[in-house]
Amino acid sequence: MELFLATFSALFSVVNPFGAMPVFLTLTQDDTPQRRNQQARKACMYMVGILVIFFFSGQYLLNFFGVRIHDLRIAGGLMIMKAGFDLLNSKTGAGGKISKTSVEASIHKEDISFAPLAMPMLSGPGAIAVSIGMFSGSLSSVDIALIVSAIILVALVSFIILFFSTRLTRYMGKAGLEALSKIMGFIVLSIGVNFIVSALTALFKL
Repeated sequence: MELFLATFSALFSVVNPFGAMPVFLTLTQDDTPQRRNQQARKACMYMVGILVIFFFSGQYLLNFFGVRIHDLRIAGGLMIMKAGFDLLNSKTGAGGKISKTSVEASIHKEDISFAPLAMPMLSGPGAIAVSIGMFSGSLSSVDIALIVSAIILVALVSFIILFFSTRLTRYMGKAGLEALSKIMGFIVLSIGVNFIVSALTALFKL
């Protein structure tokens, strides 16, 4: 259960669906509520697919390129820390995951569920690094099932947040979103530090 909660909390903080709300509403401003919900549902399904694929195949990719898991955790920790800094300094809550140019280009797309919503907003480099970093050869079948379940739960909660994004934005307001963004940024920053510290500790033990 600790593994499930650790995976969920780490992924949810890095995915940060609250930060995706303003951009999601901007990209779907001309859509009907049904169309907007469809885009959110497809994006969360894509997110599950992306993160699960990288969870299972990430170790093979690392072996192919001769990269150790500790190297990935340090690099991933640096990326996650940068995302945390971006969230702390961001006024929109997007955390620098997608540029204004990309947002403007995506407004005219009919389907934004895969790009840019699923990738890079929900399942960006930080979330992928967390997914790969969770894999270990010592994991049992139960452990793997718990991690995959945590990924699915993150996607489900993300969908619920995007589903109610219009009401949440109206209720929280700009100031509330900015405050939430900074809280999530601090948590994400802490996760990045944890990634680096755990990787360095493992390296010094070798």
